[in-house]
Amino acid sequence: MALVEYEVKGAVGIITINRPEALNALNSAVLEALDAVFDGVDQGAIRCLILTGAGDKSFVAGADIGEMSDLDKKGGEAFGKKGNDIFRKIETFPIPVIAAVNGFALGGGCEISMACDFRICSDNAMFGQPESGLGITPGFGGTQRLARLVGPGMAKQLMYTARNIKANEALRIGLVNQVVPQAELMATVEKIASGIAQNAPIAVRACKKAVNEGLELDMDAAIALEARIFGDCFETHDQKEGMGAFLEKRKEKTFTNN
Repeated sequence: MALVEYEVKGAVGIITINRPEALNALNSAVLEALDAVFDGVDQGAIRCLILTGAGDKSFVAGADIGEMSDLDKKGGEAFGKKGNDIFRKIETFPIPVIAAVNGFALGGGCEISMACDFRICSDNAMFGQPESGLGITPGFGGTQRLARLVGPGMAKQLMYTARNIKANEALRIGLVNQVVPQAELMATVEKIASGIAQNAPIAVRACKKAVNEGLELDMDAAIALEARIFGDCFETHDQKEGMGAFLEKRKEKTFTNN
C-alpha cells in the first residue's frame, strides 16, 4: 500500500495519508510521498483537493517521534525544513486544499491541517501542539500559522501548556470552520469541494493568491494587489462566461480556467 494515496472524483482530488498503524504519523518517507503526490496533481483537470488521513482515529497524530528522537541540531533543522517545504507547497498550491480532519491532529498533524486553506473536522477530532512536553518547539510552521489563525495569545497558551483541545473548542477559537459527525465528514467535505469546483477555477485560484499574498502586505499594498488580480480576471474566458450566463439567465456555465 502506498504511504500516500490519491483518488480523483470528477474535478476533486482526494489525498489520503495512509499509515494508519502509526496513526498516520509523518516520517521522512511520508513527507516525500506527499511531496510527489502534489507534484503529480493535474492542475488543468483538478479544481479542488481534499487532504485526509486513513482510518477513523487519526488525521495525522504528529511527526514520527521515533525518527526524531536521535536527531542532532543539524538533523533537526533538516527534518524541520523537509516538513516546512512540503507544508509551504500545500499552503501556496494554486488549487484550494481542504483538510478533512478525522481524529487526532496533533503536532505535525495540526501543522499540516493549518497549511490547508481551511479545516472541516469530525466531532471526535483533537487538535494540539504538544511539542513543549517533548522538549522541542513546533517545527513545521506551527508557531507561525497557529498565531495567525487564532491570535498570538491563544496560540502561546496552547503551545506553552501542550494542551490538546477537542473539536468544539477548535471551532470556538477559529481553528476549524465546521464540526460534523464522524460518519458525515467525507461526504460533507466532498460536497464543499464539488461546490468550489463548479465555480470559475481561475477566479478561485486568484482569490487564494490575493488572500495569501495580501496577508503579508500592509493594507494599501494589499488593496493594490487585489486591484491587479481583479483586473486580470477581465482578460479571461471564465469572466466572459460567468457574467454572460448571469445576464442570459443561464444555469449552465462552461469554465475552462482560461
